[in-house]
Amino acid sequence: MLCHRNELRTEAREKARGGNGTVNFLHLVEGKRVQKNTNMLAELTLPPGASIGPHSHTDETEFFVILKGNGTVNDNGTEKPITEGDVMITVSGETHSIANTGNVPLVLHAVIVQN
Repeated sequence: MLCHRNELRTEAREKARGGNGTVNFLHLVEGKRVQKNTNMLAELTLPPGASIGPHSHTDETEFFVILKGNGTVNDNGTEKPITEGDVMITVSGETHSIANTGNVPLVLHAVIVQN
């Protein structure tokens, strides 16, 4: 099954999870195309200054794969820099957030799978 980028659903979330600015979601797979243990597979774009606020996951794991740009993640209360090629993993019961602290858009793939 082929999904063309221009046919995918986009969504703008203002102050995502209590963060700053607008985060743009490109839903790569959703609906009937999603495997039953996958909650989300999306490309997120955070403009400079935008962020996703702190939140935790229950019975699921979230992966952030950083494609472009740089920023900061909060990994269970510890601030850490991130850049292209980095992967952030947040398992059930942990808390995280992400912020674009750079001058160009921060682009990442976000994958949430059930445990």
